[in-house]
Amino acid sequence: MLKRTLAGLVRSFEQTGEKARDPLLKTRYYKLSKEKVWDEVVGVLKKLNGYKLLHEVPNVGEIVVEKRTITGRRQDITITLFTITPVKTAIDIYSASRGSLGDLGGNYRTILDIYKALDRKLAAYKDEK
Repeated sequence: MLKRTLAGLVRSFEQTGEKARDPLLKTRYYKLSKEKVWDEVVGVLKKLNGYKLLHEVPNVGEIVVEKRTITGRRQDITITLFTITPVKTAIDIYSASRGSLGDLGGNYRTILDIYKALDRKLAAYKDEK
């Protein structure tokens, strides 16, 4: 965590992906159709404290959310859903803080919070790839 905070002194974004060095930031896979995962993701985001759903673009697979941090800064979060097969969906998250200073690891923690909530909700469908 200290490494994340130090990196966060200058970085104001974080993202997940296939090739993420940190195993916690790896793309998540679920054995459900994109439509079903979409509904679950939107439902989870609506229940998470401090998150505000801004845009849903189903044909592109993007959900845009805003989060206000404890310090009053705003984070813009894009959650992207990809169809792998008709019954398998991948989720990646990009989170960036507004403003010029680093985020002190805030975007990293935001992504982990969202993934943790999704993993709880979709535990029966999680796929290790």
